[in-house]
Amino acid sequence: MRIGIFTETYTPYISGLVTSEVMLKNALEKQGHEVYVVTANLESFKYHYDEKERVLKIPGVPTGIYDSRLTSIYPIQAVNKIKSWKLDVIHSQTEFAIGTFARIIAKQYNIPLVHTYHTMYEDYIHYITKGYFQKSSKKLVEYFTKFYCDTTATELIVPTNKTYKLFKEKYKFLKNINIIPTGIEVDRFFFENIQTKELNELRKQLKLSKKDFVLLFVGRLAEEKNIEFLIESHVEIIKKYPNTKLMIVGDGPDKEKYEEYVKTLGLEKNILFTGKSAWEDMPYYYHLSDLFVTASKTETQGLTVIEAMASNVVPLCMKDEAFQSMITEELNGLFFETKEEYINQVFRLVKSEKELEKLCKQARIQAETYSSKYYAERVLEVYRRAIREKKEENRYGILSRIVKKWKEKRK
Repeated sequence: MRIGIFTETYTPYISGLVTSEVMLKNALEKQGHEVYVVTANLESFKYHYDEKERVLKIPGVPTGIYDSRLTSIYPIQAVNKIKSWKLDVIHSQTEFAIGTFARIIAKQYNIPLVHTYHTMYEDYIHYITKGYFQKSSKKLVEYFTKFYCDTTATELIVPTNKTYKLFKEKYKFLKNINIIPTGIEVDRFFFENIQTKELNELRKQLKLSKKDFVLLFVGRLAEEKNIEFLIESHVEIIKKYPNTKLMIVGDGPDKEKYEEYVKTLGLEKNILFTGKSAWEDMPYYYHLSDLFVTASKTETQGLTVIEAMASNVVPLCMKDEAFQSMITEELNGLFFETKEEYINQVFRLVKSEKELEKLCKQARIQAETYSSKYYAERVLEVYRRAIREKKEENRYGILSRIVKKWKEKRK
């Protein structure tokens, strides 16, 4: 099968979305499929095609949101290049400029379009509105999302039941919705694949002791991730357990603000900001940690939770549907809803090494169900169904669409 993945962000940009895209491409190629990527050029305003990696980069302009770019121009050479690939299916990973380009190409060349919805945009609208017109902006986001996903996509993929409910209950979505939790290359996080020497060097570099109990957060440093919750809670945690460290891995628009806040609290020795980490180094940060923590309620899934579990690190998460699909409480992880609950859960695991070890073992077992191979197989099923649907549509034309719409309304 010849597959085109259309996305706004791809390497060298670092994010959970990019991780999932790279993983999917690798997993599909291992199964013998040809995978092409169309994305925005993050390094320059030039058109570029990497023949070996099959990655086409289109000139992009800064969005003002973190360090991402959106494409504004679709060079004719890009269209001709994509046409030469003779794609069987297009898999869009974005609703914006590249997503629109995917829709144009799919329609122009009669290619089935599969779309994965990754982001709860209503939780991110403040980046654009700066606090103004919140209500009307959210309605606009809802309209745009429904239009793109319902009108143009042959099949829709969402990662969790939380996102499924958004489309079915709030957006009244009529087409097929496939719940497929995003997979990762879990084996690269397994302890047996970690180099002890490199792990010890990183521990020394970060000035961590083996006696330290390390809480780890990985992600974008921005308002919606609720990082202030973790920082403020740590004030109480170190009163009882001074050797508890909070390690924050990542970058983002609010990084400097959080660093200043930590300084005003006098917590520089207990809260570490590592900045961005290279993709290949990430497993080492997990293996320096005892507990993975997040207070975010804006995730569609949270791939970092799977990475933590694969690393034998127990996840302690804000109670949210996105995490409940991956974590069985008291079996392979824990939840909290208030600062008091969060602090008490940390105390509980600092005190009981035996309990922590039991949860670690189950976390690793659960993580193995999110392998990239299994994920790719499920996505391929959706591709095949989309191709069949497109053939049926081509064969029966408008009559097929009327019957299908009637069936969807009767569900």
